[in-house]
Amino acid sequence: MDEITVDVKNLSKQYGNFKAVDSISFAVKKGEIFGLLGPNGAGKTTLISMLTTLIKPTSGHASVLGKDIIKGALEVRKSIGVITEKVTMYPPLTAEENLMFFGRLYGIEKNELQKRIDEGLEEFQLSQFKNRPVGTFSLGMKRRLDLVRVLLNEPKVFFLDEPTVGLDPITVSFIKKKIRDINERGSTIILTTHIMQDADELSDRVALIDHGHLMACDTPKNLKKKLGKNATLENVFIHYAGEELRDKTEKMSLAPRRGM
Repeated sequence: MDEITVDVKNLSKQYGNFKAVDSISFAVKKGEIFGLLGPNGAGKTTLISMLTTLIKPTSGHASVLGKDIIKGALEVRKSIGVITEKVTMYPPLTAEENLMFFGRLYGIEKNELQKRIDEGLEEFQLSQFKNRPVGTFSLGMKRRLDLVRVLLNEPKVFFLDEPTVGLDPITVSFIKKKIRDINERGSTIILTTHIMQDADELSDRVALIDHGHLMACDTPKNLKKKLGKNATLENVFIHYAGEELRDKTEKMSLAPRRGM
């Protein structure tokens, strides 16, 4: 029987009368790359926020590496690596200073930390930039450095949110190769992305979420097969999510502008 790394049972999150996540259940096997797909506002971010212990569920249960996300939140945090769409780095600090800062937060011993930093910078081809402020880096360089950061603590489970968005094709290819490398080292990866090609190429299985509900969960191959011989994962996505546009506007201040 396959070992379960992430176990989600009837997990829900409600804000007032709105259910962002509605009784979702699934299990991620050890060593899987598990794609989490869905349109804007589907509930993916809320779900990931619960699994990474950032917010508490309204009801249901979930565990990561056998630790409950509420009762064992501290143990969960120690065992996971999280990359959000927004790069988590301090622009004025150099690449090495950033990694030193985060490594100390992880409690890694100084000599071991320096070793991991040097190896990580070399693996992600950033050694020559280690003394430059991160604020001068391109988006692709920042994303690679973020991967070095998340690897410092040698997590067993990774949550990667849109890791290739906005990157050029060469960097995308590099990042995808590194995701496969990380997975081949034995790590479990939960990947959220709007890029169907990435999900198709990388994921062992995908879960499609919409309006807080789990719509489908299977291998990309099986999901495409259900729709027909020449179906793509994009066709599967639209089949379950529909073609309605999911427009959002940002909040803005209603205070009067000067000079008006």
